Amino acid sequence: MTQTAPITQDVLTIPRKLPEGPVNLVGLTRDTLREVLIAHGTPEKQAKMRVNQIWQWIYQWGVRDFHAMTNLAKAYRAELAEKFVVAIPEVVSKQVSADGTRKYLVRIAGGHEVEVVYIPETDRGTLCISSQVGCTLTCSFCHTGTQKLVRNLTAGEIIGQVMLARDDLNEWPKPGEPAGERPRLISNIVLMGMGEPLYNFDNVRDAMKIAMDGEGISLSRRRITLSTSGVVPEIAKTAEEIGCLLAVSFHATTDEVRDTLVPINKKWNIATLLETLRDYPRLSNSERITFEYVMLKGVNDSDADARRLVQLIKGIPAKINLIPFNEWPGSPYQRSDWERIERFADIIYKAGYASPIRTPRGEDIMAACGQLKSATERARKSRAQIEAEVGH
Repeated sequence: MTQTAPITQDVLTIPRKLPEGPVNLVGLTRDTLREVLIAHGTPEKQAKMRVNQIWQWIYQWGVRDFHAMTNLAKAYRAELAEKFVVAIPEVVSKQVSADGTRKYLVRIAGGHEVEVVYIPETDRGTLCISSQVGCTLTCSFCHTGTQKLVRNLTAGEIIGQVMLARDDLNEWPKPGEPAGERPRLISNIVLMGMGEPLYNFDNVRDAMKIAMDGEGISLSRRRITLSTSGVVPEIAKTAEEIGCLLAVSFHATTDEVRDTLVPINKKWNIATLLETLRDYPRLSNSERITFEYVMLKGVNDSDADARRLVQLIKGIPAKINLIPFNEWPGSPYQRSDWERIERFADIIYKAGYASPIRTPRGEDIMAACGQLKSATERARKSRAQIEAEVGH
């Protein structure tokens, strides 16, 4: 189907009108930061150097107070403090799971809230961040999908989630401390929180460029994974303009089932999606594409589904992440039995694909995959309503 409306839905990104008062520097690209500094009186000849200095203070050392930026002249620091702020979203609450997973409820402009999850593991620490308040996609197995889209997050609100988690984990190096002195607690970012990242492309791209910048947070593009439900027109752009790893919420092996589980499939079906994905590793010089597959009892977990999945992805460098379904109040689905999940994984593994079964994390604090839903959006569909919609 031809897509006519702007894919990124930029009209939904607020603030629609810049607020009066100081300008927030968080989330500005280097080029925009330079323009903003010049527009507010920084001499053009000094602008590049000032961008480098301010950038390092904000993103390498996590400093928010201009007066603490000691390699800038005292008078210039006072000017900056008058005209600008370094502001990130506010942590409303933090829950810590028995397994060490942390879930942050975070307030952004307009009083809206999103959720951010930090998952510590022995060899890495993964931060799961959100790109929208709510979601347009209404995937029937996902709790976030029962919450209507409120708006896109700004680039500052997206990278701000990384910054607030670094605050909480005390991960910022001290000014002057050599890079690599302390272990990276946040070694990986996944755009798998609330929202569809490719419906907020420009802001996600700008935020991830900041995360990857070598003079700041400095995460390799191979340490960032963007998860999409299959917004086909934006996939090639992701390869070209971000170049991070790609994960696809696949979840079904026929259009009939995927239309129900992931309704965006009605716009871009399995064949169209896979055709686009075949080009992705070449376009971004990327590693394997991750196919995410939530295991739903009696819906998509048969041997026939496993064999069909293997045939569908043939020729795509891939791994299949099998996700035991994480139940939530009112959900119309159940988790596949463990023996069934293992049998499914075995068929995929024997066909030559890695098929890790994701260990559910943070279930006791509703922080697991598909469970995120912000506290401000209280509407709950009944089980009967959802079952009627998905035809169960």
